[in-house]
Amino acid sequence: MKLYAPWEKVFEKISTPFEHFIRAQTTTGKLLMFMTILALILANTPLTENYAQLFQTKIDLNIGSWKLSHSIHYWINDGLMTLFFFMIGLEIKREVLVGELSNIKVASLPIMAAIGGMVFPALIYLSLNANDIGSGGWGIPMATDIAFAISVLALLGKRISTALVTFLVALAIVDDLGAILVIAIFYTDQIHLAPLALSSVAFLILVIFNRFGIHAVLPYFVMTTLMWFFVFESGIHATITGVIAAMTIPLKPKQTSSSLSKETKKLMAEYDKYPQCEDYMLHENQKAILINLQDKIDAVSSPAARLEHSLHLPVALIVIPLFALVNAGIAIDFNSIGTVIIEPISMGIILGLVVGKIVGIFGVSWLAVKLKIAKLPSKSSMSQIFGIALLGGIGFTMSIFIADLAFLQNPELIFQAKVGILLASLFAGLSGFLWLKYVAVINRPSH
Repeated sequence: MKLYAPWEKVFEKISTPFEHFIRAQTTTGKLLMFMTILALILANTPLTENYAQLFQTKIDLNIGSWKLSHSIHYWINDGLMTLFFFMIGLEIKREVLVGELSNIKVASLPIMAAIGGMVFPALIYLSLNANDIGSGGWGIPMATDIAFAISVLALLGKRISTALVTFLVALAIVDDLGAILVIAIFYTDQIHLAPLALSSVAFLILVIFNRFGIHAVLPYFVMTTLMWFFVFESGIHATITGVIAAMTIPLKPKQTSSSLSKETKKLMAEYDKYPQCEDYMLHENQKAILINLQDKIDAVSSPAARLEHSLHLPVALIVIPLFALVNAGIAIDFNSIGTVIIEPISMGIILGLVVGKIVGIFGVSWLAVKLKIAKLPSKSSMSQIFGIALLGGIGFTMSIFIADLAFLQNPELIFQAKVGILLASLFAGLSGFLWLKYVAVINRPSH
C-alpha cells in the first residue's frame, strides 16, 4: 500500500491546462484575500510604523560604477510584478492563438463585453473627475481581477458551467490586455530614446530567437532581463517588458506528439531491464534514460506552455500575495471614512467598478445577444451574465497598480483610490456571489 505525504494526492491528480489555470487562479484569490486582510491589520495596529519601514528598506544593485537603489516596495511593484505581466502575456498569446479567443464566433461576446467593461467605467469616472486633480485616474476602474473573480466562481461549484467560467477568463484576459495598453500609452511621463532603442534591439533579438526555432528558455531569460533594464531606463513602466517578452516565446513545440508514445514505451522497456535497487537509488543507465525521456517530453511541449505551467505557482504563491501585502495596507480613520468615500476619486472608482462594469459587461452582452451579433455561452443565462458583470467589478490587483502610476508621489490621492478599490471590490465580490448563488437563473439544456 502506497503512503502519501501531505499534498501528494493533490499533485498526482492529472489536470488539463485549463483546469490547472483555474486552480492556480483560485489559489491566488484565496492568498490575495488573506494578504489583504493581513495588510489592513498591520496598517491599523501599533505595528503600522514597522510595516511601513519594512517595505521602504532600500535594496541596492551595484555593478562597477552603475547602481540601482530602490525600496522593497519598488522592487516588488516594478521587478517581481514583471513576472505577473509575463504570465498575462503568455495567457493572452495562448488564448489568441489556440484558446477561446482564437475562434471569433466564441470570442466575440467576451471581447465585446470586455471592451464595454473598460469604456463605461472610465467614462463614469471621468464624469466625476473631469478637469480635476484626479482626472488621471480614469484607467483605475477599467480592470478586473481574474484571480478574485474566479475564486468566487469556484465557491459556487456546479452552479456555474464550464462555458461560463471560460467566458469570464476570456473577458478578463481581454481586459488585462486593455489595461496593459493603457499603462504603456497613457501612464508614461517621459521617454528617453536611447534606452528605448536598445530595448527595441533586445526585442528584435528575442524575435530572431523565435524565428530560428530556439526552444531553450535561458537565452530568452537573459535577453528579457536586458530588455527590462533598457525599458526601465527609457521611462516606460518596466513591467510591460513581461508582456512584450511573452509574445516572443515559442508556442509551437519542437516535435509533434505522434511518436512520443512509441518512444516512451521503448525507453521504459529499456529502463525496466535493470534490477530494482534500494529506495532513491537508480542505475546510471536508468538516470540517462530518464533524462532522455524528459528531453522528449519537453520536445513535444512548447516553451510557452512549460513556462506558463512552471510560473503559475511562484506567481500565485509569492508575487501576487506580496503585491497585496505591500499595497493593500491603508490606515483607516473610521471617523473620516465617510468623507473619503464621497471624494470624487473614491466615488468615481466605486461607481466605475460597480455601475460601469454592469452597464459595460451586462449591457453590451445583452445588446449583442438581442441583435444576434453573438450568442450566450452554453448552459448559461443572461441572469448569470449579470452576476459575471458584478464580479467584473473586482478590480484590486491591476486597479491598485494603475492607481500607483496615476497618482505617483501623491499619497493622499492614492489613499482615496485604494479606499474606492477595496470597497468596490468587496461589494462586487459579495454581490456577485450572492446573485449567482441565490438569484441567477440557471439555463439547463432541454432533454
